[in-house]
Amino acid sequence: MSGEVLEADLRDAARVLIDRGRLRAEAEPELYRAAVKGQAALAGLFRSELGWTFEVLEVAQLVRLHKRRVDVPGDRGPSVARGGGRPVLLSQEALVLVCLVCEQLWRRPRLSVRELMQALAQVCAEEAASGGLPRVQWVAGEGTSKHEARWHRQNLVDALQVLEAEGSVEADSDLERVVADEDADLVLTASRDRLAARFSSLSPALLGLDALPPQEHATALSTASLLDPVAPEPDQAASLEERRLQALRRLVDDPGVDPFDEQTSGTAYLHTLAGRERGLALLAGLGLGVTVRRDWWEVTDPSGLGTAMDFPIGRRMERQAALALLAHLSERDRAGSLVQVGDVVELLEGVRAVMPNWAAGHRAQLPTLARAAIGELTAARLLVPVAGEAEQWQATPGVHLWRVRVAHAARGVAGPEPGEASGVEPAEGDA
Repeated sequence: MSGEVLEADLRDAARVLIDRGRLRAEAEPELYRAAVKGQAALAGLFRSELGWTFEVLEVAQLVRLHKRRVDVPGDRGPSVARGGGRPVLLSQEALVLVCLVCEQLWRRPRLSVRELMQALAQVCAEEAASGGLPRVQWVAGEGTSKHEARWHRQNLVDALQVLEAEGSVEADSDLERVVADEDADLVLTASRDRLAARFSSLSPALLGLDALPPQEHATALSTASLLDPVAPEPDQAASLEERRLQALRRLVDDPGVDPFDEQTSGTAYLHTLAGRERGLALLAGLGLGVTVRRDWWEVTDPSGLGTAMDFPIGRRMERQAALALLAHLSERDRAGSLVQVGDVVELLEGVRAVMPNWAAGHRAQLPTLARAAIGELTAARLLVPVAGEAEQWQATPGVHLWRVRVAHAARGVAGPEPGEASGVEPAEGDA
């Protein structure tokens, strides 16, 4: 990494850009102004260290970071929060609708939801027979139940809410009305400049995605130049530059990184002296905290600006269940152990045996609570799904960086009220 150190406001802007990929003038005016003023320093950092393109679009009042990763995280992506609950990932149909909505709004930046529905239904009908696009039905009718029609409308609203949250689309009324009422109508207004800024890859037509198998699409879309006509052999060793970019992108993008997770022979990049120093320098330059073990790098943002993850803060029952599971996994011999829903249910039953009042409202739904706890630790990269196995997870070495103390009353004494938090004692490695 170059010797240049980012100023404090530029570090804040850089972390937000890494997390969200964009800064909007109306939403984050101070960070936007700082990024525009320091665009040369930010562009140089992202280009030299991560191979990502930084772009300032003053006409659109938008700063954009075009992130590319070959190893796309499968548990992250566009999400929406329904009914005040936790954000959920968009369904496959909703992701398709995001693309189709952008296409229609690019052609007509202002139109009603009914006009949009009609255009989308027509486009999908033309491709549905060949399996290219899903068939959508917005209202109940012959062959379409009310539940199915509502599901299609929910997917459309999810797609529109993602575009609205990023500032590409504005609606003149609450989009949720479209889900509840099939006759509801409202007007959408799009910014063509911001729609154009959504593209982070080369043209899919030029990349020839139609001729590539789906498992190669991420590699093609993340390339910085057109693919060579001859594909590399599967066992061809990655270059040092490719290994460096992959490792550093993981460090700034993931809460936890396994330094040995490289599909190459020889010493892992983060285990080389140059790789370790470059990774530490990059994280320090961005204002990120890091704890390093031989087998694990734990990365955090102390300010919370550049991450949506707030683990372990919170008093929700799901978070407390996750802490109880983490207390179990952080024992010396637990790293690498397999975790199944049944095991977590048994663990939570043991906690309830000592603290009868805890999770009293979830007494009949412990499997649901167990899955929520697993989801919390998976988001923090303390658990990872086992490849090829359903409902199985593996504890990562990151569990060794935590020391959790579950505070409870002695047997026979009334436990704490539901919702009361357990204690968390930071370990030496807590970031």
